[in-house]
Amino acid sequence: MTRQLEDTVEPTRLGSGVRGMERRSAMDAVRMRIGMAISLGLLKPGERLPDQEDVALGLSVSPITARRALASLAEQGVVVRRRGRAGGTFVADSPPTEVLAELSASPAESQAVNRLVDRRLLFECAVTHYAAVNATAEQLDELERLTREMAASSDWSYYHRMDEQFHQLVGTASCLDSAVEVYHETLAELYDYFIPYPIEKLHKSNHDHIALVAALRAGRVEEAVELSRKHVDILHRTMFMGLTQGGRP
Repeated sequence: MTRQLEDTVEPTRLGSGVRGMERRSAMDAVRMRIGMAISLGLLKPGERLPDQEDVALGLSVSPITARRALASLAEQGVVVRRRGRAGGTFVADSPPTEVLAELSASPAESQAVNRLVDRRLLFECAVTHYAAVNATAEQLDELERLTREMAASSDWSYYHRMDEQFHQLVGTASCLDSAVEVYHETLAELYDYFIPYPIEKLHKSNHDHIALVAALRAGRVEEAVELSRKHVDILHRTMFMGLTQGGRP
């Protein structure tokens, strides 16, 4: 799961698949995602970030990309790095506002991500419908296990990884063949724009996953589809583009 490629050759999906979206290097994408989480108050002053390896896994980039991004943010005073047993990377007490302003997404980029959410919304309803019909007992058990993993997670990095596995498995369980590949591609594009989020809010979002598994297991197709629709539609307000337009975390 961990990528070992250098930043110069690491594939960069961010901005490459949706018209109107800016192209960013993998390192700049990590800088933006962490910077926006700080600007929006999702990461608080003095808050410790996960270890470098976990940042890489949580943001789906290589360890060297994560290291370079964190080093760059440290040089600009957005984060501070401390040594020792209690050390690590922490959000600076007073990150420079001018630097954070430079790390924000453009209006065109925000609009493009909103369109990407709409695309995922269509796919999510379709794969959920067919997952309610075709999911095996083993797949349902694995989905339930992933909800327990998310419920027990203590940071956004681990939660994001389990969340992505959960939705990928719902797609696979639909048995829609090649259409599942397109769904997975759309899901991956959108995950490229997910930003760090308070774990208590993510735990609340996991309630949707738990309810969805129960509906899938009972074969309640309409209920499952509606749960998925609401779960994805809320991204318009809870992803960065919604929060910068006056939404609330």
